[in-house]
Amino acid sequence: MGNIYDGAFRTILNDCRQMIIPVINEIFRESYIGNELIEFHPNEHFIDQQDATDKERITDTNFIIYGKKKKKYHLECESSLPDGRMTIRLFEYDAQIALDEGEVINETLTVTFPNTAVLYLRNYKKTPDKMRYVIKTPGGAVEYDVPIMKVQEYTLEDIFSKDLLLLIPFYIFSHEKNFKVYNSDEQRLAELKAEYRSILEKLDKLEQEGTIGAFDKRT
Repeated sequence: MGNIYDGAFRTILNDCRQMIIPVINEIFRESYIGNELIEFHPNEHFIDQQDATDKERITDTNFIIYGKKKKKYHLECESSLPDGRMTIRLFEYDAQIALDEGEVINETLTVTFPNTAVLYLRNYKKTPDKMRYVIKTPGGAVEYDVPIMKVQEYTLEDIFSKDLLLLIPFYIFSHEKNFKVYNSDEQRLAELKAEYRSILEKLDKLEQEGTIGAFDKRT
């Protein structure tokens, strides 16, 4: 099931790539204005495995935004219960992204790790506010946080006021715990339908104002 959400996330980013900028602003406290050039990179990476052939791993998305400074980003979309394996996979992706674009000059290897974050579609008690890398090397330790965006914590007001339109396809997760109620309670179901009609009306208004295109709205 996770692959469905991953595929949807990648499709939205591919078709409506400028929508990622407000999300990046929200997660990393950036101040992009929205018209920056975004350069997407291949999502397929081959991870070297001991006693095995190279294993292909597909990241959700990694890209560069050309603002005042060129910055590399890597986002993953996750819906499963946090169990530690996600952090390991994430670091593998980041290391491979860094190696793929590394430079060797005078036998000195320079690698740049991306600014990484995870969008969690479901909130669990175990869902942390951040992940953390601690990399111990002979030259000293390097450590930094990987922020987590908890999609279910964003209300519709938050989504529209912060231009986080990328989150709209996943807003239904905020209603997931009430699905059984909607199947048996017509009044509650009517309220849900009314809420989604209001979403469509707001998107129509944004289209009329030229903020989004017709294709963005349909996506």
